[in-house]
Amino acid sequence: MANPSRRKSNQNEAPAIVRVRLPNKRNREMFAEAELMLGANHIRVRCFDGITRTGRIKGKIKKRVWIREGDILIVVPWDFQDEKCDIIYRYTRPQVEWLQRNKYL
Repeated sequence: MANPSRRKSNQNEAPAIVRVRLPNKRNREMFAEAELMLGANHIRVRCFDGITRTGRIKGKIKKRVWIREGDILIVVPWDFQDEKCDIIYRYTRPQVEWLQRNKYL
């Protein structure tokens, strides 16, 4: 006899996005797209302000999140070297679709 509490979930149904983190302009955060993996936790990113920067994956997300070329990220440009930035967040595919639907990208 099947247990009713262990029902199969609908595989075609996408998980509903409840909350999506947005860049905080006060902290100089902005959207960026990963262009090229450089190795040693560095990635070339194309920021949405038109500048291509060298991004460094922060230690907080280095072990938890895999970043690939084409991913949408949140970066913070360095104060003293504008051609470098820190990568602080990576969006998942459903989050990117939500951002596109709501005209953030």
